[in-house]
This record gives sequence, C-alpha cells and structure tokens, in this order.
Amino acid sequence: MRLIDLSSPVDASLWEPDPVEHHVLTPREGALHMSEEMRAHFGVDLDPDDLPDGEFLSLDRLTLTTHTGTHVDAPSHYGSRAGYGDGVPRHIDRMPLDWFLRPGMVLDLTDASTGTIGADRLEKEFARIGRRPDPLDIVLLHTGAQRHQGTQRYFTDFAGLDGPALHLLLDLGVRVVGTDAFSLDAPFGDIIARYRASGDRDVLWPAHMIGRDREYCQIERLAHLEDLPGPYGFRVACFPVKIAGAGAGWTRAVALVDE
Repeated sequence: MRLIDLSSPVDASLWEPDPVEHHVLTPREGALHMSEEMRAHFGVDLDPDDLPDGEFLSLDRLTLTTHTGTHVDAPSHYGSRAGYGDGVPRHIDRMPLDWFLRPGMVLDLTDASTGTIGADRLEKEFARIGRRPDPLDIVLLHTGAQRHQGTQRYFTDFAGLDGPALHLLLDLGVRVVGTDAFSLDAPFGDIIARYRASGDRDVLWPAHMIGRDREYCQIERLAHLEDLPGPYGFRVACFPVKIAGAGAGWTRAVALVDE
C-alpha cells in the first residue's frame, strides 16, 4: 500500500488571517516546567538537575483556530440549528467515524477561475472520467489553489462550489467533500460583490448554508491532490481530531493506494 499525504501544515511562519502562535519549550525548559508543575499540583519535589543532561521533554504550545491547516468542518460550524433530525447540528466529536475512511474521487477543476464552480462543470468532469461518485465516496476538488499556500492570495484567489453543485454531490449520497482551497465556498470578496450586485441571499456562502438543512462535512485546505494516481481507485482517511463541542477538527488527510 502506498500512502499519499494530502495535508497542508500548521506553520506559524506562513501568512494567516488569524496568525498561528507557536511557542516551544526546549528540553531544558521542559525539565524546569515539569519540576514546577509536579511541586505545585502533586507535592512532589524533583531537582531538574538530577535528570540526564538536566533535560526532560520539549513542549509545544500553539494558539490557532480549528480552521488552520487541513481540517474537517462539522455540521455545527454551519449554524446553530439544523433542518433535519432533532434540529441540533452535530459537533465534530459526534460525527460517525465511517464517514472518514472511504473510497475517494478527485475532480480536476484546475481550469476554474476565481469565483464559483457550478453543477454543469461537475457533470462535465464526471463525463470525462466516466463515472459519478458512489454514496459515501469522499469527493476531493482539485482547484489548484495550493499554489498560493502561505500567501495572502491563498485566501482571495480560488474557486468554490455554488449551491446547485453542492446539492448535486449530496443528492448522489456524498457526505464528505474536500477542497485544496481555503474554503469550499468562493472567496469572501467574490461572494460579497455578487451579493451587492444581485441582492440574492442564495449567493452568500451556499456551500456552508446548505449544511444547515443537509448534514455533511467539508475538508478544507487539502494539499498534493495532483499526486493522486487517478480520479479514483484509492481510499481517503481523514479522521478529525476529537475536540469536544467543536465545529471543526484538524486532520492528517491521507490517500491509501493499493499496489
């Protein structure tokens, strides 16, 4: 089996609208920290200099959102109410694990310009590759947005799905849709410009708003989709981190290719 990393990093050196703060305690600082914590919380005294080399373990502290790096959006991210089930959208820790280990399909949408991708474009790609996704397949959108990763353009120059395109995927039984872009919707500036021109609320983040009435998850900020061996014939593992009550969780998304 060959494994293909489909994840983008959490990297404090890259440009983010919500900057990542990454503080590292060295092994020596970790020894001092451990000694202080053991004394304060458990009444145990240990001189850090008694440790080999006077060092213990390094420790990383990060401040970031659950939408930094490759992550899975839960239904609760889309709004406080759901138009299905008991009316309460599920958080990321309540999602069924079997959604996140499934056959994958990647759609080549690298010709899309900044803005929206419609259902007709998806149908054209299904015709090109000779099949549609099966129910519960994980569909990945290769838009080429990764080329701007680490820059401000990553957050402004990409293509996302319009409402009919997402409905098409959900009608086919897809429950996890991924993209290499910052968002499954079009960029903020594009959405707001189209809303101001039309006054049509349906253009306001449809890929997210539809999630209030149809339960599904998004994987955003994928990477290396060009490394996949073909449009299908692989599985995707993208289990989200189990954060209680959260609207999203980070994932180390990986493609599994049998050889």
